[in-house]
Amino acid sequence: MTTIVFDTHAFVKELAEAGMPEKQAEVLARSQATLINETLATKQDLKELEDRLRRDMKELELRLKHDLTIRLGSMMVVAIGVVAALVKLL
Repeated sequence: MTTIVFDTHAFVKELAEAGMPEKQAEVLARSQATLINETLATKQDLKELEDRLRRDMKELELRLKHDLTIRLGSMMVVAIGVVAALVKLL
């Protein structure tokens, strides 16, 4: 995961200038930095997720085609067997 740059010093300075006690501003800046770095997704994160999902979808598509081919073949074999049995009986 790519780290997002968050200037905690500038954030603390801005909060202190607005009247917040510096200690409180520092705690808030640390918690904001942690929140940003651990929970926000970057464009790179989203691109990697998109690539992984595309690969997974291709794999599922191939597996589905394979399964459908097997099922269709099985149904044809059973149908031919039923027709052959009916021809013998009649």
